[in-house]
Amino acid sequence: MNIFARTFLAAAALLAMGQSVAADPWPTKPIRIVSTFAPGGTSDVLSRAIAPELSKALGVPVVVVNKPGANSIIGTQEVAKAAPDGYTLGMFISAHAINPHIAKSLPYDTSKDFIPLALIALMPGLLTVNPSVPANSVQELIKLAKDKPGSLSYGTPGGLTSGQLSMQYLVKLANIDVTEISYKGGGPALADLLAGHIQMLINSPTSTIPHVNSGKLRALATTGARRPAVLSSVPTIAESGFPGFELYEWYGLFLPANTPAEIVDRLHAEIMKIMSSPEMVKRIHNIGAESSRMTPPEFQKWFQKDEQTWGQLIKQIGIQPE
Repeated sequence: MNIFARTFLAAAALLAMGQSVAADPWPTKPIRIVSTFAPGGTSDVLSRAIAPELSKALGVPVVVVNKPGANSIIGTQEVAKAAPDGYTLGMFISAHAINPHIAKSLPYDTSKDFIPLALIALMPGLLTVNPSVPANSVQELIKLAKDKPGSLSYGTPGGLTSGQLSMQYLVKLANIDVTEISYKGGGPALADLLAGHIQMLINSPTSTIPHVNSGKLRALATTGARRPAVLSSVPTIAESGFPGFELYEWYGLFLPANTPAEIVDRLHAEIMKIMSSPEMVKRIHNIGAESSRMTPPEFQKWFQKDEQTWGQLIKQIGIQPE
C-alpha cells in the first residue's frame, strides 16, 4: 500500500471517528436541577414535580440538588460555573432579578452567564392578616394603621425577596407607620402570623391558601395585575386603591451560557410538554399561579424587563446595595 493510500485510509478513519463522536446522543448521563432554596419551598416542590417527567422524556435520571443560601446566590453561582453541556439546570426565582440591585457585587453576571430556558410559574403575592385584625380590605387595614401608628407589625421572609419588597413598597405608597419583623424564611413568618404575633404578611399563595380556606387567615389582596382563578374573590392591590401595583414571585429554569442551541431547544420542547399536562396545569392553578409558553428569547426579554422593574422599585423604596 503506497503512502497516498495509507494517508487516505487514515483520514477516512479519523473522519468516521469524528462523525461517531458528533453523533453521540444527548443526554447520556444524569441531569441536575439546582434548586436555589431549601427543600419544602415552592422552588423545590416545582423542581421535584418536573424532574421525574423530564427523566421519562429524556431517558436519563434527573435529580434535584438543593443549594440554598445568600438569597439564592450560592446555588445560582453553581449553575453559572457549570459546564454548558445541558447537564445542569437552575430553578431560579424572582430573587435572581432582585439581587443585582441589592448586592454591590455578585460572583456571576446575571445578564451574560445564563440562558433563560422556561418560565415555570408566575405567582402574585398574597396579602393576609390574622383574623383578630379588624380589617376586611386593604383600605380598612391602612385606616387602622393610620389610626394607631406603630401598633401593627408585618413579617417578611428576609433576604429582600419579592414578598418583603412588595410589603415595603405598599407601606411606602400607603404612608403608614408599621413595624417590620424579619424572619429566616416564609415558613416562620407564616407561623407567627397564624399565632397572632404579627398582624400581616405578603407571602406565597402556595403555603397561604390552605389557611385562608380553613379560616385561620383572612386574604385581603393579591399583588398581580389580575385575580388568580383560585382566588377570584380576592381583589388585587391595584383594585384596592393603588393603580399600577403589579409584582410577582416567579420560578424559571435557566441554563449556563453557551449551552448548545440544539440542547436548549430540546429541553424547552420537553418542558413545555410537561407544563401542558393536565396534572401540571392543575398543580400550577392550585397554587394561584400561571405558567408560560414563552420561548427562550422571549423569556430573556421578559426577564430583562422584570429586572428593570425591581431595580426601579428598590430605588423608590430607598434600599442601598450592600
